Amino acid sequence: MPAIIGLNCVLYRNTGSFGTPVWDVVGNVRDNTLSLETGEADVTTRTNNGWRAVIATLKTASVEFEMVWDNADADFTAIRTAFLTNASLEFLILDGLVATVGSQGLRATCMIGKFTRSEPLEDAVKASVSIKPTFSANAPSWWTSV
Repeated sequence: MPAIIGLNCVLYRNTGSFGTPVWDVVGNVRDNTLSLETGEADVTTRTNNGWRAVIATLKTASVEFEMVWDNADADFTAIRTAFLTNASLEFLILDGLVATVGSQGLRATCMIGKFTRSEPLEDAVKASVSIKPTFSANAPSWWTSV
């Protein structure tokens, strides 16, 4: 399998329902980072021969990206509104197009935890956005397009 280029990865927002998703490409995204981590519990015993031992506990996900500040962009407005009203949105963070068999990534209902505006003197105004899975009837899952 060839290397995947970040330019070909896609962030989607569900404008439908969970059962009948309508995946809208969030095109106003610059660099995007999907972080997946797991907590750990210490299970070290004296029989570990001086080595600490851990087991995985709860998983954590976060997505960080930038958007050009564009009040006419429907996705930008939806994300900003969700932040301001503490609403949640469902996202799909894929390594390819949703219609391409084998594209993979995280599907999760998320809260918008950060929506920071930067105003650099010689660059476009941008919003730095952070999203994390939130309480939902549908737990986060790993998606593979079929």
